[in-house]
Amino acid sequence: MFHKIADRFGIGIAIVALFVFLSVSSPHFLDIANLLNILLQVSISTIIAVGMTFVILTSGIDLSVGPLTAFSSVIIGLTLHLDIGIGIPILSGILVGALLGFMNGILIAKLKIPAFIATLGMMSVARGAALFITNGQTIHMFPSEFRFISAGNLMSIPIPVIYALVVVMIAIFILNYTKFGRHIYAIGGNKEAARLSGINVKSVETWAYIICGITCGIGAVILTGRLNAAQPIAGIGYELDAIAAVIIGGTSLNGGEGSIGGTLMGAILIGMLRNGLNLLNVSPFLQQIVIGAVIVSAVFFDQYRRSKKDSSAAKGLNRPIEAVGATKPYQ
Repeated sequence: MFHKIADRFGIGIAIVALFVFLSVSSPHFLDIANLLNILLQVSISTIIAVGMTFVILTSGIDLSVGPLTAFSSVIIGLTLHLDIGIGIPILSGILVGALLGFMNGILIAKLKIPAFIATLGMMSVARGAALFITNGQTIHMFPSEFRFISAGNLMSIPIPVIYALVVVMIAIFILNYTKFGRHIYAIGGNKEAARLSGINVKSVETWAYIICGITCGIGAVILTGRLNAAQPIAGIGYELDAIAAVIIGGTSLNGGEGSIGGTLMGAILIGMLRNGLNLLNVSPFLQQIVIGAVIVSAVFFDQYRRSKKDSSAAKGLNRPIEAVGATKPYQ
């Protein structure tokens, strides 16, 4: 009974408990400015985590999201200096992210390279490319309209927060109400069964990585505007934040099980935890230990939950026929 409640409401209970604890522990936590700052801080990680959710639902992984975001940011910065407005630079950053995601998908789905190795290689390639084309230098001086569109405020609400909510809603619609979304879950649940049922597994997997690349491009737009700079070394640790938000939010590393809503709550939980630790003057080095412990705990709980489910399923298969409601023969 306990594990069923924890399975369904665990992340919500954790957020409420942490919210109450931080509200009591720090007089500044409940300030509207601080709460908006938490949402602003997690906006980029939420967007990238949405893309990561698609990938992990197919039982994949993408370790290259940080460098992909940095490379897309560099492309945005370079094209902004061409004096061609802001639309093309924004689109170019998103398209570059999609292209690199497509390359990940080809390597993994078509060439059968393990996702860990393929995206680890792409991590190095994207970071090296960003450093090479900028000679390791930061790109500055962007138009004020770009900074407003990417990192301004709309009626006191940070625009990046609005972007994050829009991305979350689109992703929820795709996963819950489209054939593609059903295929994502089917592939994660059993790839061979999905293939035998007529699903184009290679295409769906490739599109999952493309979506992850697109979210990196959107994150790059926000990051470039917030920093008012395109840094080739930006995005360090984004892969950890994205994977952590997805796993803490209840998506299984084995694929086929999870939700975008859970990912959003996972990102918020991590943001609240980091913000609270800062308010309590906890050492940033200790913060890394805490975040790591939370991630390991989430993975442990996921494995425990799956073992319980498999055990229950095995017991159900071994029950006598009469026990599962079979009708008795006529007397």
